[in-house]
Amino acid sequence: MLSHQKNRKIAAILALASVVPLPLFGISLHAAGLHKFYLGQKWWGTLYILLAFTPIPAVAGVIEGVWYLIQDSNEFDQNFNDGVLLEPIAPQQPSGAATSKVSTIAEDVRQLDQLRQDGLISEYEFEQKRRQLLDRIR
Repeated sequence: MLSHQKNRKIAAILALASVVPLPLFGISLHAAGLHKFYLGQKWWGTLYILLAFTPIPAVAGVIEGVWYLIQDSNEFDQNFNDGVLLEPIAPQQPSGAATSKVSTIAEDVRQLDQLRQDGLISEYEFEQKRRQLLDRIR
């Protein structure tokens, strides 16, 4: 299965398209559920298609389309792109204080690892202390 980054504007357009009727063979069908298939929610897309002859998918599509548009890109990526950002963020230059803080924490982690290798602390203690140290970076 192909995995691709979903774009919130395309998802919103597909959701809002559920309101526009598509004349096909003399009957009016709606493009209900296309946005759900686009976002990888096949079960919901199938349900929308099954309910296409009712106004439920059209109303839900409009609500979801507006919801997709008012979300910022990071929130949309968090919800529908498994937290992977679609738009790249420019790298920031670390400050001198941040660099020295990271260096100090890296040295502490090395010392902890040496204690673990020497058998003076358990694997569990090492992991616990390592996480505490890494949380200080944030």
